[in-house]
Amino acid sequence: MRRDLALAAGVAAVGIGAALTAPPGRTPLDVTAFVLLLAGAAPLLLRRVAPVPVLAVTATLLIAYLALGYPGIGPAIAVMVAAFTAVSAGHRRSAVVVIAAIITAGPAVELLTAGGGRAAVQHWSLLLGWIVASAVMAETLVQHRAFRRQAEERAAEAERTREEVARRRAGEERLRIARELHDSLTHCISIIKVQAGVAVHLARKSGEPVPPALVAIQEAGTEAMRELRATLDVLHGDQPDHGLHQLKDLIDGAGLAGVPVSLTVGGRERELPGPVSAAGYRIVQEALTNVGRHAGETAAATVLLDYGDDDLTVEISDDGPGPPGEDDDAVPGRGLRGMAERVGALGGSLRAGRGDKGGFIVRVKLPLPPRDQP
Repeated sequence: MRRDLALAAGVAAVGIGAALTAPPGRTPLDVTAFVLLLAGAAPLLLRRVAPVPVLAVTATLLIAYLALGYPGIGPAIAVMVAAFTAVSAGHRRSAVVVIAAIITAGPAVELLTAGGGRAAVQHWSLLLGWIVASAVMAETLVQHRAFRRQAEERAAEAERTREEVARRRAGEERLRIARELHDSLTHCISIIKVQAGVAVHLARKSGEPVPPALVAIQEAGTEAMRELRATLDVLHGDQPDHGLHQLKDLIDGAGLAGVPVSLTVGGRERELPGPVSAAGYRIVQEALTNVGRHAGETAAATVLLDYGDDDLTVEISDDGPGPPGEDDDAVPGRGLRGMAERVGALGGSLRAGRGDKGGFIVRVKLPLPPRDQP
């Protein structure tokens, strides 16, 4: 509204200035002339709401002003603005009708009231040229906006198409990997699991003690099958149910494999977001696997979960000698690099290295939402 008010005031000022500086007309400037000049600019306040009526009113006032013989063509400026607004708003036909009425009525009225013949025709031809030019400028702007809008729509459609193609290809690749994993691993793991189960059964049937390593192999085979199914579910687009709520089973499995583990929980426990819970589970799983591989046969591990207000701390430490030949601040192995990538994807931090008293420590901080948010 302020812009329209400023525009109307500017048009009125320019019209009055043009009338004051124009050559004398048949009729000198009087109160009626100034009223017509102001009245011609006033409708511009409503040009956005009713562009066609505003164009008709300003055109009528222009014809009246010139028919009365006042000097200058001040009201024509308001007609130009009104014509530009009407065409820009999409009222092309209405604008053409009004301009045609101006072409017909303007010269006819001036000829009837003042004569003038050729001078009147030339005078109105110049005015109409300005008005038509204003309408053409508006149409050019409309076409430019339409072209730009179509270009933006085509670009957005192309982007959507690229995203859909990328998602489809990613889905196809996941399915291919799932088939390869299923064909290559499921058979081998099933044989290991079955053979271990048969050995355990035969040992128990014959009354012989079952070696702990054999039980561990059987449990590991079962867990491997479960993990493989979960991985295949992920590749098929399903969400696995692994999380820190399964931490006890994971620790028990590590104990059967020969790695005693103690669990400490600090802070006030609460329900965790799925990605955070799954990441915590996988980090503990990989860390305990590394303890079994590198820490030595007599090593024990400790798992610490500390629930803070803003983050969850997961720390896995052992009392073994650690991987030989590594620097204190190194992050050895693909497993720990995978941990770092998993933690980084959630905006957390990871530190891994030898402890002050020996052993190896993995310490992870995973950001959590405020307690009043899900």
